[in-house]
Amino acid sequence: MAGPVLVTGGSGFVGGALLERLLAAGLEVRALARTEEAARAVAARGATPVRGDVLDLPSLVEAMRGCEVVYHAAGVNAMCVRDPRPMDRVNIEGSGNVVRAAVATGVRRLVHTSSAAAIGEAPGTVGREDSPHRGWYLSRYERSKHLAERRVLEWSARLGVDVVCVNPSSVQGPGRVRGSARLLLDLVNGRLPILVDTHVSIVDVRDCAEGHVLACERGGTGERYLLNGFTISTREAVSLLRRLTGEPRRVRFVPRWTARAAGEVFEAAGRLTRRELPLCREAVRTLLHGHRYDGSRAEREPGLRYTPMEETVRRALAWYADRGLAPPLLEGRD
Repeated sequence: MAGPVLVTGGSGFVGGALLERLLAAGLEVRALARTEEAARAVAARGATPVRGDVLDLPSLVEAMRGCEVVYHAAGVNAMCVRDPRPMDRVNIEGSGNVVRAAVATGVRRLVHTSSAAAIGEAPGTVGREDSPHRGWYLSRYERSKHLAERRVLEWSARLGVDVVCVNPSSVQGPGRVRGSARLLLDLVNGRLPILVDTHVSIVDVRDCAEGHVLACERGGTGERYLLNGFTISTREAVSLLRRLTGEPRRVRFVPRWTARAAGEVFEAAGRLTRRELPLCREAVRTLLHGHRYDGSRAEREPGLRYTPMEETVRRALAWYADRGLAPPLLEGRD
């Protein structure tokens, strides 16, 4: 590959893993950095920081000059925010700016980090790349990622940019402590004694990074590839965690109406206190919908090989235990 590669979002969880994968391949990697803190983070990994912002088109153009490939992994992933407009701007407008900058600089290929949430599969179905969208959104985050992907695909086709989309499910592994990883941490630390029966779909962070690279190298123009290593029910997850750590010792599964009521109470409390709380109606809707995705196309076509489920969970738990964030694995105890 001639010329440097640019990564947006390189100081984040997914973008950071992608940086490490590209650098390990011996590539010259630039990383867009909006802040000094982000610049230090990507430089520490070995990439060349380039100051810029996806909402600042001229800075994107400068960052992309001379680049053959751009990985656009920057984005905001949040639930229950009081004002979702900043997230909309970054995810939708920022993605459009990346396409426009790629046109201006003659980038050969753009890899867009979308989300499995953008599939919008109907309740009770398994999401695939060709699943019809249900026509409504579980959350403002899901809406922003769906509209961002549509903008990227439509603008790229119209403006002549070679783009491929990657749609990861919930990305987990060492280094993630926020978002959905909090559920895992709260479970093994006994801080989540109540659950509802649902499904979650997960991809190992290393597989996510590898899936991006393989999609760039072998993916079809205008195509999207779901990355999903496994789907597990919450009951199965509790059993696996107990086998690996002995925790959680007690968990009670409650009816779905209880979770809906809790979401409404928390959302009302957030409005009264003007605080962003960890639970709200859109978070409960997403939880109760559950997600089951089919990641086999990424295996068949680009050739991704997924990490086994237990290995992914073990890696994450071992990382947490080493930092005192979770109990040690049973086999590691005296």
